[in-house]
Amino acid sequence: MEQQLDYAAVRAAAGRLSGAVRPVAVAPAAEGVWYALEYLQHTGSFKARGAHNFLAAHRDAGTLPAAGVTIASGGNAGLACAWAARAQSVPATVFLPVNAPRVKVERLRGYGADVRLVGERYAGALAVCEEFAATSGALSSHAYDHPLIAAGAGTLLDEIRAGLPGLDAVVVAVGGGGLFAGVAAAAREHGVRVIAAEPENCRALNAALEAGRPVDVTVDSVAADSLGATRVSAAALAAAQEKNVRSVLVPDGAITAARRALWEEHRIVVEAGAATALAALRSTPEPPGERVAVILCGANTDPADLAAPGR
Repeated sequence: MEQQLDYAAVRAAAGRLSGAVRPVAVAPAAEGVWYALEYLQHTGSFKARGAHNFLAAHRDAGTLPAAGVTIASGGNAGLACAWAARAQSVPATVFLPVNAPRVKVERLRGYGADVRLVGERYAGALAVCEEFAATSGALSSHAYDHPLIAAGAGTLLDEIRAGLPGLDAVVVAVGGGGLFAGVAAAAREHGVRVIAAEPENCRALNAALEAGRPVDVTVDSVAADSLGATRVSAAALAAAQEKNVRSVLVPDGAITAARRALWEEHRIVVEAGAATALAALRSTPEPPGERVAVILCGANTDPADLAAPGR
């Protein structure tokens, strides 16, 4: 079982994901711009790819325990982990803070997860999750910082290239960096440029590039629910230091406007994190290529505010 992130790992992940995930649809959006509609994926985000690859690789290696898998995440990663565990017929134990939204708890339970509410903050839930993994023998998963998770996410790039031959550049939102690192590994193989998009006040990757190492950042953005990692993965930083990658920061106002434009112009509803990618492209003075794909990575959001007066 590979424990590094490179194109070979992405190709191996593609084999495991075949028939298990929905191939991404690519739709024309404007002249020279296409949308990769990954929000149509199982569980509503790209996270299903990494979660399935992680568990399938362990299954193939004979290292998937009967105790199943555990994760601390009430967001897209938790949903994907529970979905993938159900597909592998193993238990998923998901730890959340006690104030987690009820809708997330119910969705997790709908996927068959054992949901445990502990602590007031994510850090508390994570600590108990780690203790549970150590005592139960359950496999500990991560939202983004694992080669198998990132490689699974990276399978998106080849699917986009299949739907959009001659792809020049791809725009991807960055939180902890799993999707970005995986996509960048595949993009590097094919000479595709990558625009790494982050909110101005949620900039773990950009700050790591400045410092030359992963550093903790404060998180304060409309997109923090999905891009709110306080520290980017080492793999993401390494990918961002390659010559075919550019880091772009966008203000919250631009993210909100991009999310609104997706609804008004295309009737597409995505979360603010996904709209961050489009906001970055809209803020770029010159197009990064003649054929550019914007990854719309997730849609686990409340669409009600899009129809609210004055918004």
